[in-house]
Amino acid sequence: MHLLDHVSIGVPDLDAARPFYDSIMAQLGAVKVYDHPDALGYGERCTAINASSTYLAVYLDPGRLDASKRHWCFKAASRNQVDAFFAAGLAAGGRSDGDPGLRPDYHCNYYAAFLFDPAGNRIEAVCHTALD
Repeated sequence: MHLLDHVSIGVPDLDAARPFYDSIMAQLGAVKVYDHPDALGYGERCTAINASSTYLAVYLDPGRLDASKRHWCFKAASRNQVDAFFAAGLAAGGRSDGDPGLRPDYHCNYYAAFLFDPAGNRIEAVCHTALD
């Protein structure tokens, strides 16, 4: 079962967020489906024929972003994809909140990396399988 249908993330500066999300979503295999002055879209919306898709919208939100522990986690197909997500995010202006590696406190194969986007949202990629 896929728990998330879609996620929307607000950022105060879409121009600063664009290279970060373009980079990490590309590494996770999510296609950019639109780029508007006030929003970006990645992935694929569900339809009546295909209800298994997941979709991300990043939208302009000029409101203040406090350290609210907002956390968004995306599934990665492999540990290599987690590593690529992390490297791409750092190169595109993200900040590390945890290098790629195993997190055995969650389970023995939980391999994840954590970033802060340019606005301060906490973004994670995780692979749950033992091997690539």
